[in-house]
Amino acid sequence: MSDPLPLEITDIANGGQGIGRYKGRPVFVPFTIPGEEITARIVDDRGKYAFGEGVQVLVPSQDRVPPLCHHFGPKRCGGCQWQHMTYEAQLALKTDIVADQLSRIGGFDDVPVPVALPSPAQWAYSHQAVFSPLSGGKLGYKTADGEKTIAIEDCPVVVPEILDLVAKLDLDLPTLNRVKIMDNGRGDQMLILSTSDDEPPELELDLGISVNFLTEDKEPANLIGTTHLIYQLFGRSYRVTAGSFFRSNLQQIETLVNVVIEMLRIQGKECVLDLYAGVGLFASVLAPKVSLVTCVESYPPAANDAEENLQDLDNVDVIEGSIADVLPDLEEPYQIVVLDPPPQGMDKVDSDAVGEVHPDQIVYIGQDPAILARDTRRLVERFGYTLEVVQPIDFEPQTFRTVSVAYLSKEK
Repeated sequence: MSDPLPLEITDIANGGQGIGRYKGRPVFVPFTIPGEEITARIVDDRGKYAFGEGVQVLVPSQDRVPPLCHHFGPKRCGGCQWQHMTYEAQLALKTDIVADQLSRIGGFDDVPVPVALPSPAQWAYSHQAVFSPLSGGKLGYKTADGEKTIAIEDCPVVVPEILDLVAKLDLDLPTLNRVKIMDNGRGDQMLILSTSDDEPPELELDLGISVNFLTEDKEPANLIGTTHLIYQLFGRSYRVTAGSFFRSNLQQIETLVNVVIEMLRIQGKECVLDLYAGVGLFASVLAPKVSLVTCVESYPPAANDAEENLQDLDNVDVIEGSIADVLPDLEEPYQIVVLDPPPQGMDKVDSDAVGEVHPDQIVYIGQDPAILARDTRRLVERFGYTLEVVQPIDFEPQTFRTVSVAYLSKEK
C-alpha cells in the first residue's frame, strides 16, 4: 500500500471524482471538492494517470457538508457521489462538467451553457430504484465497484413508498439477480425481475403490486397484476410497460419538456420527427403545436405504449423500427427532429440517417455530456449544423449525473 500523497483538488471529472495533480499527472479522488487540500493514497496506477482514495481532508471546501445518508462514502453504496457538498455546488459543478466535455470532446469552446436547472426536490425525488438480492430474500444496493451488495436501511433519494415496499418483500429466489422497482406517484408500484438463468421465477406475492419478468433481450413477461404502470403528466395518462424507459424524477420531467418546447422555434406548420420516442411523451406535447409528429421507436413494448398513449391525437404516427431503417423511407419533409437516445447515444448510422433528413432544427437530449458532445460534433461536422446552446437539467441530485438539452440549427 502506497504512502499518502499531498494533493490540491483543482477540478472535477465526468464521473464525480475530484482531480489533483502529483508530479504533473492527474490523480482522481472521489468524495472531494475542488479547492480542497487533502492527502490521498494511490489505489490504481495507470501510468499517465492514477486513481486514489482520500486519507485526510486538510483544508475543506466551504461547500463541504455532512452527508445525509450513513450508507454514503468510500466502499459503501455506489448510488450517490456528491452528498458531501451543498446543492448549489453540485449545480455549479454539473454545469462545469458539461462545458468541459463540450470543449474537450466536441471542440465547442464558445457554446453557451447556462447553469444547470435545479430539481424541485433534492431528496426523495426518484420513483425508481434498482436492487440486488441478499441472502434471506432481502434486497440491497451494489457498492461503487459493483463487487458487493450491501443491506440498505434507508435511502434518502428515493421516494419512501419504495423503501416501504422493500421492507415488506421476501424474494428468496435462487436465480434472482436484479430487481427494479417503479412507482408512479399515485399509489401503484411494479417489480421488474431478472434472473441468472433468464427464466421467470416462480413466486407468490400478495402485496397489491404488479410483478413482471424481463429477459436479457428485454422481452417482458407478466407474472402478477398488470404489465404496466399508468403515469399522469400534463393532464394526460401514459402507459409504461415493463422494459420501457421513463425518467425517475417525475417532478423534473415537466422542466425538461418545457425546455425542449422553449428551444424550438415553432411556427405551427412544422412536421416533427420524434426519434427514440419511447412511450410518446414529447410527441404528446408537441402534437397540438405542429402539423405532424412522426414517432420512431425500436423497442416494441414502448412503441405499443406510444400507440396507446397517443391514440387521441390525429396528427401523430407511430412507427416501430430502427432510425436507420425507417428514416430513408419517409417521404414527408421534416423541419424539426427531437432526439432522446439511450445512454450510449447515437451510432454513426443513426446519426447519418438524421443528417440526411436535413431538418432546420434539432433538439438532442443527452444523458451523458461526453456522449452528447461526441454526437453533436458529428452533426455539426458532417451536416453543417450550428450548436447554439446546451442547457443542463439536474434529474439526479446528490450524483454527478446530468441530463442536457442541446439545440442545433441550420440555415437553408
